[in-house]
Amino acid sequence: MQSFDVIVVGKGNAALCAAIAARDETGARVAMLEAAAVDESGGNTRFAGGMMRFVYNSVEDLRLLADIPDDEAQNTDWDTNTQDQYFDDLYRVTGFRTDPRLSEIMITRSLEAMVWLRSQGVRFVPNYRAASAVVDGRRRFFGGMAIEVSGGGPGLVQYLDAAALKTKGIEIFYETRAVSLIYDGERVLGVQAKHNGKPVEYRAPAVILACGGFEANPEWRTRYLGPGWELAKVRGTRFNMGEGLKMALDIGACPYGNWSGRHVTSWERHAPEFGDLAMDHACHRHNYPLSLMINADGKRFVDEGAEFYGYTYAKYGEEVFKQPEQFAWQVFDAKVIHMLRPEYHGKVATRVTAHTLEELAGKMEGVNPEGFLRTVREFNAAVRKDVPFNPGIKDGLCTVGIEPPKSNWANPLDTPPFEAYHTTAGITFTFGGLRIDPETGQVLDVNLQPIPGLYTAGEMVGGLFYFNYPLGSGLVSGTVFGRIAGAAAGAAGKR
Repeated sequence: MQSFDVIVVGKGNAALCAAIAARDETGARVAMLEAAAVDESGGNTRFAGGMMRFVYNSVEDLRLLADIPDDEAQNTDWDTNTQDQYFDDLYRVTGFRTDPRLSEIMITRSLEAMVWLRSQGVRFVPNYRAASAVVDGRRRFFGGMAIEVSGGGPGLVQYLDAAALKTKGIEIFYETRAVSLIYDGERVLGVQAKHNGKPVEYRAPAVILACGGFEANPEWRTRYLGPGWELAKVRGTRFNMGEGLKMALDIGACPYGNWSGRHVTSWERHAPEFGDLAMDHACHRHNYPLSLMINADGKRFVDEGAEFYGYTYAKYGEEVFKQPEQFAWQVFDAKVIHMLRPEYHGKVATRVTAHTLEELAGKMEGVNPEGFLRTVREFNAAVRKDVPFNPGIKDGLCTVGIEPPKSNWANPLDTPPFEAYHTTAGITFTFGGLRIDPETGQVLDVNLQPIPGLYTAGEMVGGLFYFNYPLGSGLVSGTVFGRIAGAAAGAAGKR
């Protein structure tokens, strides 16, 4: 048995923020329990792109985070993500179901959280790669995502690791999987765990669960997401099996949120079963707004250009998974191929190329060629001819008279060479979680009373995301509520 003031279960962004906040704000002695070995540690954060959605009103807010030279600040359109814009986006994509108190705290404290991350050594850079374009000779950002973590998700873990280990003295126990909470019927007193298969007990008056959802557990996916979801690829870590949720529910914690909901993206068709850190972002397929998405029948099935990808990517993966044989092809022509992200031309992409549509149709495995050619003819005929293409804005270049429509960026597919990419669904995390007191991160029981000694943060917080997800909100939520839970748990632990 080992004793601490605070035990944090997990070691992703939310867990690290919670541990650092507990140590910084209260001087608590903190331990972290990480199921993975060192080289696989970091949870889903290690697989994140590093984009973070926070409130900013001008480039001056961005300069609190990143070193942006004066000439670059003045000669670039930096976009905005005001509080009102953030609220509008979050409520719209979640069908107005997001919890008002949780969402208000996440949004109004988001810039403060980013500044805090920088104070912990996290480095931010402009997000040129995925959220900007040069239009008429001037660079402009779009989607309210002008800043990202240098080094992406792995970089964020590395920076916070350095803060936790080198400057805070936080103890981390690797290959230590939490099994159950030590609970006397009134309050949580610690965690029962297994280290290398052997039972071990960690005692503390405050426990923070920040070990993710159940996306890596095929049995739970089938139970909560529905039949067939046991077959989905897992975009992130293989260690998120839902134990944290089970431990809390076993002592009477209140479940909350969209338990049948999930973050699911378009993913390389032949990707590994789980995320592979060595592959970086090689399996991402986020340029679909410039494509036609084609199923096995040769038909389109979504409005590819409904929005910038950051507002649809977390739900369109599910639409791909609903198609026959659970796949789709993203098809591009020469007008946009040069705009594709680097991963499209990486070694692991399942790609076919052709100089005619008829040749391409014959190469797209599993697709009805006649259906595909008919779809392209109908699509090309429906594209408006009087609207210019502009990838930096929602340009209104749309189709007329076909279903589903394409609302923006609807270039005719008519210029060789053509390329098509085979995709399926990659599940990132699950939306169902626990009900908490938003001001403290303390877990509530089924009578909506706080459970003494138990806190949570990150993907285990239920009630924020329903049906869909605005890009970059997860890491910010983890930071905001990780800090809140860490400060409250540290104070409780010291008492």
